[in-house]
Amino acid sequence: MTTLFEPCQVGALSLASRIVMAPLTRNRAPGGLANARMASYYRQRANPATGAGLIITEATGISHQGQGYADVPGIWNAEQVASWKQVTDAVHAEGGKIVMQLWHVGRISHTSLQPNGQAPVAPSAVAAKGKTVLLVDGKAQFVDVSAPRALDAAELPGIVEDYRRAAANAVAAGFDGVEVHAANGYLIDQFLRSGSNQRSDAYGGAIENRARFLQEVMQAVVAEIGGGRTGIRLSPVTPANDASDDLPQPLFEQVARQLAPLGLAYVHIIEGSTGGPREHQQGPAPFDYAALKTAYRQNGGQGAWMVNNGYDLPLAEQSLGEGADLIAFGRPFIANPDLGARLQKGGPFNTLDRATLYGGGDAGYLDYPTLG
Repeated sequence: MTTLFEPCQVGALSLASRIVMAPLTRNRAPGGLANARMASYYRQRANPATGAGLIITEATGISHQGQGYADVPGIWNAEQVASWKQVTDAVHAEGGKIVMQLWHVGRISHTSLQPNGQAPVAPSAVAAKGKTVLLVDGKAQFVDVSAPRALDAAELPGIVEDYRRAAANAVAAGFDGVEVHAANGYLIDQFLRSGSNQRSDAYGGAIENRARFLQEVMQAVVAEIGGGRTGIRLSPVTPANDASDDLPQPLFEQVARQLAPLGLAYVHIIEGSTGGPREHQQGPAPFDYAALKTAYRQNGGQGAWMVNNGYDLPLAEQSLGEGADLIAFGRPFIANPDLGARLQKGGPFNTLDRATLYGGGDAGYLDYPTLG
């Protein structure tokens, strides 16, 4: 029987376990730069014997336009590339593997975070019912996102190029690969879903059109760094950031069929509502995750199947028994740097301090104790 604690091959990456640290925004990168505190944070979780077999970084902006939260990191210029090298060096010194999650927030932003105070961009000029995080005197404040403007089709190749360049920069910074963030109501997900995409051109309307932008991004990233170092994150039914679609099942099965020939390292699926009920559904019937995986496999997709949302050890073992390859753990990794060891021993587990999730210093970031 497959266990969490055995090694596996994921594309070009040889992992020591099937435990994945999910991407977790922490708002501790002033100026968009990685720093020594972040290097320590990832180092604490990098030893595959006690922590994660694979770490996925916090969401990282591919451009200034792609930023939507205060003090989150970027990967679009040389200074950012250099700053991330201390993180990848720290993780690799512990024997760990780490990939960068590439992010464009689209309409989930605020004018104060955009170049020259401009409006955020989106597939359509439809404002999201959602919040973003600004920092005031070092403390997180949740504010309404700003109304977006619709992207012109002529602008889209430039954003695709931003993704390609960001992937190249991530590899230059020492990352083992990248994960394209196509989930949780951010830009790529906004193009996919009928609730946010009201376009009438080649990027709107029919499912194949709404999935076009995702496919162009993935093709560009794979062409740059190879499919074996590329993953993607999807969230078929989450309502996060006002994401909605009338018929998510055929939409995401089409996405799976499109992804299959790209030779990806993995496909990362958030089951249910991100950080919420696993049973959440959109559309006329409960989402069939098995059918999604079948659509991927039957069209030649060989990448590892990663599942995420509310996992503990019994549920992880059940999912592995049903054919999952990797299990991603999110907030448990914040409070438990040695989560792998704690899962293997059956606990005990530290309690998460929610007040220190976003922004701040070492408290709630570097001071959670390990079993040792």
